[in-house]
Amino acid sequence: MAMKGGVGAIVIALIAAFMGGDVGKLLNQFTSGGLGGATSSGRPLTAEEKKVGAFISVVVADTEEVWQKLFSHAGRRYEEPKVVLYRDKVKWAGGTADKGMGPFYSPTDKTVFLDPTFFEELARKLGAPGDFAQAYVIAHEIGHHVQNLLGASGRVHAARRRVSKIAYNRLSVRLELQADFLAGVWAHHMQKKHRFLEEGDIEEALRAATAVGDDTLSRGRAAIESFTHGSARQRVAWFRHGFRTGRLEAGDTFDDKVFRRVDPGPR
Repeated sequence: MAMKGGVGAIVIALIAAFMGGDVGKLLNQFTSGGLGGATSSGRPLTAEEKKVGAFISVVVADTEEVWQKLFSHAGRRYEEPKVVLYRDKVKWAGGTADKGMGPFYSPTDKTVFLDPTFFEELARKLGAPGDFAQAYVIAHEIGHHVQNLLGASGRVHAARRRVSKIAYNRLSVRLELQADFLAGVWAHHMQKKHRFLEEGDIEEALRAATAVGDDTLSRGRAAIESFTHGSARQRVAWFRHGFRTGRLEAGDTFDDKVFRRVDPGPR
């Protein structure tokens, strides 16, 4: 991972600011299996894994700062998620995930699972290199945790038993687009406080959002009704909306009026 410009240039400073300055202690929390008490095989960390772990910790700390503040303003308490860094395989409430899963969030575990190799693929195969592209992916998964705390995830998952597959896919798309919006809200508040984004950083995030759109990943072959994450332009639009507004209440993708006003449509 290139640690230059944008987020990368302030990694050490932000670790000191948000983690009490003890970088060594922070890195000692990482194992080859996870962060924050996850099971480990005991294999020593590589230098690259230490870099990735430190970077992820910084971004997660940033999200905690933003969401604690926004939840407090809404009269709620933000419960921090657990974050697990894994390679190859990891156990979670749904079973065992391998590296093909990429980053994902488990509402049952209240845990974000991050595979560092996905970030390598994001740059090499999907054409979205850069620190802020990686930060967007992390913030998106943390966005799913925010949705879980607010009840949106539970409502969508409960609907699976009573709606058609096509209808459930539409709800899944709205859930994913809201997580993109929440990633944009995070970026808005971090930029407002720290002014850490440089020219081109937002474009990195937008390239990442484009790279993981349903239409991009399927090379345009997938039918719209099969989408579960939203198209590239939808994901970009909702991230932009979050970054522009910075307001949690502005991104209710399940409100049809809000959705129609912001969403550009899948094609």
